[in-house]
Amino acid sequence: MLQAHSLLWHYLWLAPNIFLLCLGILLWKRGLHSRFPAFVAFSILSALAELALYAADVLPSVPPLQFWRIDWASLVLEGLLKVLVLEEIFTKVFGSYASLVKLGKTLIRAVAAIAVLVATCAAAYAPRDGYFAVVSGAHFLEQTIYIIESVLLLFIVSFAVYFHLAWDRLAVGITVGLSISACVHMAVWALLANAGLPESIRNILVLGKMGTYHFCVLLWCYYVLVPKKIAMRFIPALPENSLDLWNRELERLLQ
Repeated sequence: MLQAHSLLWHYLWLAPNIFLLCLGILLWKRGLHSRFPAFVAFSILSALAELALYAADVLPSVPPLQFWRIDWASLVLEGLLKVLVLEEIFTKVFGSYASLVKLGKTLIRAVAAIAVLVATCAAAYAPRDGYFAVVSGAHFLEQTIYIIESVLLLFIVSFAVYFHLAWDRLAVGITVGLSISACVHMAVWALLANAGLPESIRNILVLGKMGTYHFCVLLWCYYVLVPKKIAMRFIPALPENSLDLWNRELERLLQ
């Protein structure tokens, strides 16, 4: 049961991506694609890419090298979509500060471009054996994506908490899900780097990572499907903070 290509393994690969695909379609039908276009695109396209990768894994007609090439393409697409989602979250959180939003989006794109450059250089200097170069390159690219994602999420959350900024409810759900998935993924890969782990423990760690992603998808479904409870209360006006000053100074520099 707790091994590759078991019933649980098939479920944990298929179910979250099917749920995520349905979630993206539901968001589109509800008209939320105008508010969260990047997340809707991530839900649909990344789910389809993972389902295609699953088909490549289980079909005996697909050779291993071709599978890892599909995995490469899937990772590149996922990385691009995650950058767009993080930009979207940043825009929602700092929406009242137009100059900071512009600067933040530029920084996010710059960090993503540097990550792609590093991954490309690593692939260029990888061993020339075709199969092992593709496999090691895919693992390196995956780790790079999650490291950059974690750093950017920490940056966004830290600034938002420090300045007591209001969050959109769905943006909160997306951020929490991405954060949990990234942290668990990096922790599992750190443990898997220990070559002395027995195969049974490795299988449990991999299935745990897949199960965590399933939980994150269900969390996103909850934030979309369960309506927000509205509480009527008086909210006093907040005093001006240093973020307003930063935004004004940035506007002055840009002009």
